[in-house]
Amino acid sequence: MWLTSLKIAIIEKDTNSLDNLLDNLPKLDNEKEIQEAIYLLREASELVHSLQDNTSATKNQIKKNLQFLRSTDIPTSSKLDIKL
Repeated sequence: MWLTSLKIAIIEKDTNSLDNLLDNLPKLDNEKEIQEAIYLLREASELVHSLQDNTSATKNQIKKNLQFLRSTDIPTSSKLDIKL
């Protein structure tokens, strides 16, 4: 059941489920299940690193967009100038 839940979390890219599953690692006795768990954990690790890279790239792009928008902004005075 744990392995199936791990597979689903990887396919759905659900990091919250992955976190919960890693907090509740079962004791696996079967050699086949152990090998499958190792493979799935490697896949989960690659998935998390990929998501981190995507998040970092998105964050950098947002920073660049904000810098561009700020550079095109018309400077205004923060003072209230009322001349009669």
